[in-house]
Amino acid sequence: MTDDLLGRHRSVLPDWLALYYDEPLEITHGEGRHVWDSDGNRYLDFFGGILTTMTAHALPEVTKAVGEQAGRILHSSTLYLNRPMVELAERVAHLSGIPDARVFFTTSGTEANDTALLLATTYRRANTVLAMRNSYHGRSFSAVGITGNRGWSPTSLSPLQTLYVHGGVRTRGPFASLDDHDFVAACVDDLKDLLGHTRPPAALIAEPIQGVGGFTSPPDGLYAAFREVLHERGVLWIADEVQTGWGRTGEHFWGWQAHGRNGPPDIVTFAKGIGNGMSIGGVIARSEIMNCLDANSISTFGGTQITMAAGLANLTYLLEHDLQGNARRVGGLLIERLRAVAAQVPAVREVRGRGLMIGIELTKPGTDEAYPEAASAVLEAARAGGLLIGKGGGHDTSALRIAPPLTLNVAEAEEGAAILERALRSIP
Repeated sequence: MTDDLLGRHRSVLPDWLALYYDEPLEITHGEGRHVWDSDGNRYLDFFGGILTTMTAHALPEVTKAVGEQAGRILHSSTLYLNRPMVELAERVAHLSGIPDARVFFTTSGTEANDTALLLATTYRRANTVLAMRNSYHGRSFSAVGITGNRGWSPTSLSPLQTLYVHGGVRTRGPFASLDDHDFVAACVDDLKDLLGHTRPPAALIAEPIQGVGGFTSPPDGLYAAFREVLHERGVLWIADEVQTGWGRTGEHFWGWQAHGRNGPPDIVTFAKGIGNGMSIGGVIARSEIMNCLDANSISTFGGTQITMAAGLANLTYLLEHDLQGNARRVGGLLIERLRAVAAQVPAVREVRGRGLMIGIELTKPGTDEAYPEAASAVLEAARAGGLLIGKGGGHDTSALRIAPPLTLNVAEAEEGAAILERALRSIP
């Protein structure tokens, strides 16, 4: 069955649509933190469909809400009043911390970032955008144009002029040897120098923790320091919270809050986890920015009733069960356990992350060279042991990406860490 499905996949889908594993996997169902494949094998899921199954597989509260809404109406478009959309927008606006916030729903993080770029460039009447090196913001034409990760940017053509800024990767690049204070100061000086050589940009877009880039991040406060420089020039700050939002980092509800001494961003984008597998993305912005467009616009499938019902149920569950606190507690234990293992594996350069968003960077022992063969080998060994994880990285790096559902318990964290330990120790 799987072999036949793989052949059919290859005959009708693009070659660049990547599949994990030497023998690709068909996942047929899931429950809690586990999934099953078409051969009946059970896996502990530490990747959640690329950080999208944020709460749990088959969460009863979400499946019930989806089923009840499906029995009423699935979709009507944004041309009609939509109670679930208004209710979710109210909650998201309140949680955002942005004053007089407006919320626009999309179907994905790519579309959310696309909308944020439209708003920023229109509001500022400028098409220059600042982005971080090693970043990823989606696969649309404009999002690819601001992605600072060569492996995920298939074209240099873009409707935007993009200038890339230092700082998203703490342990590599020209400032890596500096302490945190001097690292931030050097990045700020570099930003000031860059701004002195170009026309005023529309915005800086940045992931608080770079997702596809391998879960890298700057010292706390970098983006707050950037914002002081940008605010003087009227440049907007867009926080791409597609992977970091909703408490995944444990310490904060939004990733930007690690850099928030000067208040919230001008624009926040979100997606992935809020729908717990349903296609929800969105943009939050101050009203004068959101309302700056002078032409009609809609989203046919953004904010559709069934996805909004899922989002409301999922957000309610997350808040009522303090999953942010669980991410902090269980994630902290998991990171420390993995750091103890990594200290005994020469190929592990760094274990980094926050909460249940953990990266393990692999390099050839004794060097800083990327080790993609090792990343692939660990991915395969983890699967053989009953664990699904992800991989990523930029800056010529190889990183394992670990992001379980936020309901992960201590026993499951220990089980996953043990499987990962065996997989890491198998690196040749």
